[in-house]
Amino acid sequence: MLTLFRWLLRIATALVVLSVVVVVGVYYFLSRSLPDYDATWQVRGVSGTVEIARNTWAVPHVFGPTDADVFFGLGFAHAQDRLWQMTILRRTVQGRLSEVFGERTVRTDELMRRLDLYTLAQESVAVQDNDTLNALDAYARGVNAWINLVNERALGRGAPEYFLFPGEIGLWQPADSIAIVKLMAVQLSGHLENEVRRARLSALIGEERTVDLMPGDPSAGMAALPDFASLFPGLTDTQLAMAPSVPGEAPGEALSPFNSIEMAGASNAWAAGVLRSANGGTLLANDPHLPFAAPSIWYLARLDLTSGAVTGGTIPGIPVVLVGRSEALGWGLTTAYLDDQDLFLEELNPENPQEYRTPDGWTAFETRRSIITVADSDPVTITLRWSENGPILPGTHYSLAAVTPPGHVAALSWTALAGDDTSLSAAIGLMRAQNVDEAIATMERYVAPAQNLTLIDREHIAMQMIGRMPRRDAASPTRGMMPAPGADPAARWDGFFPYESNPRFVDPETGLLGNTNNKPLDRPFPLHVSFNWGDTVRIQRWVRLMRQRSVHTRESFIEAQLDTVSQAARLLLPLVGAELWFQGEPAQPGTSESQRQLALQLLADWNGEMSEHLPEPLIYAAWMRELQFRLIRDELGPSVDMFTHMEPEFLERVFRNTDGAGVWCDVVQSAVVETCVDIARTAMDAALLDLTRTYGPAIESWRWGDAHQATHDHPVLGDVPILRHFVNIRQSTSGGDHTLMRGRTAGGPPGTREPFLNVHGAGYRGVYDMADPEASVFIISTGESGHPLSRHYDDLGVLWRRGEYIPMTLDPDLARAGGVGITRLEPRQ
Repeated sequence: MLTLFRWLLRIATALVVLSVVVVVGVYYFLSRSLPDYDATWQVRGVSGTVEIARNTWAVPHVFGPTDADVFFGLGFAHAQDRLWQMTILRRTVQGRLSEVFGERTVRTDELMRRLDLYTLAQESVAVQDNDTLNALDAYARGVNAWINLVNERALGRGAPEYFLFPGEIGLWQPADSIAIVKLMAVQLSGHLENEVRRARLSALIGEERTVDLMPGDPSAGMAALPDFASLFPGLTDTQLAMAPSVPGEAPGEALSPFNSIEMAGASNAWAAGVLRSANGGTLLANDPHLPFAAPSIWYLARLDLTSGAVTGGTIPGIPVVLVGRSEALGWGLTTAYLDDQDLFLEELNPENPQEYRTPDGWTAFETRRSIITVADSDPVTITLRWSENGPILPGTHYSLAAVTPPGHVAALSWTALAGDDTSLSAAIGLMRAQNVDEAIATMERYVAPAQNLTLIDREHIAMQMIGRMPRRDAASPTRGMMPAPGADPAARWDGFFPYESNPRFVDPETGLLGNTNNKPLDRPFPLHVSFNWGDTVRIQRWVRLMRQRSVHTRESFIEAQLDTVSQAARLLLPLVGAELWFQGEPAQPGTSESQRQLALQLLADWNGEMSEHLPEPLIYAAWMRELQFRLIRDELGPSVDMFTHMEPEFLERVFRNTDGAGVWCDVVQSAVVETCVDIARTAMDAALLDLTRTYGPAIESWRWGDAHQATHDHPVLGDVPILRHFVNIRQSTSGGDHTLMRGRTAGGPPGTREPFLNVHGAGYRGVYDMADPEASVFIISTGESGHPLSRHYDDLGVLWRRGEYIPMTLDPDLARAGGVGITRLEPRQ
């Protein structure tokens, strides 16, 4: 017995020692790719010594003898911290994810190949100005310098992910940076999906009820929708009611850049002139909204250029401070919702399907074969086709099969499909601009994705919509709202409007400018900008906050940026619950009626603040979500999945019975005529039952933050057991779909697990004060490093969750003082 015990002890000891050795060995190899921020490297491609001084949070401040050397340093820093992220972004836009990830990304690769964005990026290199070409070339050399050092010094392959997903790290090219700009256009565009959705709805439920769900722009006569069914009589009701297919890969596929329309972009930006600023200088606050990931798409940096230092948010792979400030200028971006996409249904020649109808007769498609290499599987060969209107997209994406009649294929016209894209030249010029007028002038070269650019200098404020605006015929049969016949000359684009036609606001009398993706002005079609806007309620909250003060400060702008009061909740609850508050005698404890009474009591005393610590936001969100599904599912059937989030405008129209919208409350299939009060009551009971199953019966103990966790998940390893606990960053957060501190929920059809996860929001926040530029503050939602073993992987995320910021000085001496080290890049002879 003693011998057996000794052997068991020896075996257990050996297993423990072996486990320790394995863990230490794995940690050693993975930690080899952690960059040393306090090192000197001999590199080729610089004219003199480049210094990358990193502050306490590892934010790089790049100094060099020439601007080219500074861009070299930025490329080096990006590659040190985010090499894996950069290569994945490049593979995505190239349509080469499947070489690494196999069959699960074939659909994404196929669609990216059909859009052909990387080829267009390569063509666009030649049209950049010399300043931009020099920056692109120097940046690429900086990235490649780090890749070469990784290979020469065996620095853990550059990132730990490369141990799990083998593959060569190709050298960076100037076209790669332009391609990533085009990839951002993919993430921020949603008009194609809106056209498909509107066409299906109008054919299924009629134009009057379509306006309820997609109210759009009332000033442009949205009630007079075109009759889509009459344009394409070959479509059947069964085809139109088909369940929607997912645009990219599969639901929740983190590597797909094709967001649904609900996630296609949002942002906040507002500015105050000198007369509305307490300290006599202009102010600007900006927080662009994008899908959350670990690491964040944003990366803070400071560049010491000859035209003046610039600091703010960059995207790894792009040699530009996209949002931030210089010594003379501050700038921020919000999605403009410009209608820059149109879908055309091309009629095929029945005698020769390789031809399609044009205004001048049958014409052959431009075709090219493309081979998608797939890891551990056979390659996939596809035929790329282009018509005069744009690339041909398959019916399996964006639900196109539901609106494409027999004998037709769908083509996409889109401003991002340009081989003369000078957007990056415009962005480089913006960093060098010395005042608002110069900034507006240089952005004429910007193409896509369309943005509202908010600007401040020391005396002026402005907002300029940037991006090419398609010129449509006033006689267009669909006005860009629905798919149009490709052969109709009135439906086709006739070039683009001049830059002067883009909306512009400079030094308004009120002294304040703001945009929350709301409609900024009324203009008739075709100068209307868009029929779809991203917001109608956040702007109301912003106006209220701005009017509370005659003058503003950096702190008041931060307060507005972090505001979590839902104007939608304040609007909807009195409407929906008007006849439910305090009805009847107190119910018996433990019954569904008593639970409803308690929930209604809590909501009655609630001010609409979507605080993570309260139960009321969870009750409200679950109730409104269940209510909308109950209102629309009998009319829409399988197509109900088109609407995955609560739409405040729709519920308001229904409960105010606007244009007869109260008819939605009656369940079509039942003999009884249900009222809106009936539906509101049953929706509340169903929502509470579902919440009880998840969070227990004690309503007072429910927390919005338990459901509304910010999901900064690793796009590749985030679903891998065990590993996900090390690479995913989950944080309880306040805010919601319709608050200024926006935390867009995951949504989804009925039965979706965790529909209230916070998946899309302000990954970057910045507030700039031109009266005291050094008081400007910044933050991103994770950390600078993309390495899970780095302490800078999530250190800024802790501050971000608490609503805190960090300073980023333009003073060279302060930038070099302290911090975590200075990297020196010296010329190699």
